[in-house]
Amino acid sequence: MKRSELNEPFNPVPLDIKAELEQAMSRPGFKEAWDALEEEYATLATLLAARRDAGLTQDEVAERMGTTKSAVSRLEASLRNDKGSPSFATLRKYAHACGRRLVVRLV
Repeated sequence: MKRSELNEPFNPVPLDIKAELEQAMSRPGFKEAWDALEEEYATLATLLAARRDAGLTQDEVAERMGTTKSAVSRLEASLRNDKGSPSFATLRKYAHACGRRLVVRLV
């Protein structure tokens, strides 16, 4: 039976992300796994910020790159999984499509 059929109001459970993360950090191995993903998530945040700051949609970036929206979506998602990493040339095209330059730094 659907909630609307029961006439029950929607009552979301509050989520305290900081508290949840703090609790998760106490689990064995979680912090190490979290830290291992930091580079990928920082890179993804940089890509998404460049697209947002340029005021572009995935469709618009795709058009400027000469590819499809699904390819841009896969590119953005590929930084969150182990199925394959984008090439330097692809990252450069993405950066240029957003009016940016790709610079790689080792710190």
